[in-house]
Amino acid sequence: MTDLLSKETLVLLGILSAVFFVGSLIAIPILLVRLPVDYFDEKRPRGWFRTNHVVLRITVHVLKNVIGVVFVLAGIAMLVLPGQGVLTILIGISLVDFPGKIRLERRIVGRPAVLRAINSIREKFGKPPLDIP
Repeated sequence: MTDLLSKETLVLLGILSAVFFVGSLIAIPILLVRLPVDYFDEKRPRGWFRTNHVVLRITVHVLKNVIGVVFVLAGIAMLVLPGQGVLTILIGISLVDFPGKIRLERRIVGRPAVLRAINSIREKFGKPPLDIP
């Protein structure tokens, strides 16, 4: 069968959807709980791996951006598939480096529904709420 939506394609999409759904249920709380309270403060220094060897810094930087893009794409898919789409996109954006990133993150997290969801997850794990300037 040469249909774009053959039975095998639909099964594969269903499996991928389930994997991303379960993965997001596991990864998102872990990442949100590990965020420092002042993560979204623009005055917070963002030095990451600055004291390590240049090859390690570049490798980590590339891996972080690739993983971030995967999270953003998975989050976009989760807007129509089962999963926590907006939170997954936010995690992906926090991993990818681009100009204006911090401002975009604060804008997304500053939305009352998103901030409530994040702080609710943090509260369940005994962490203080995020400090949004």
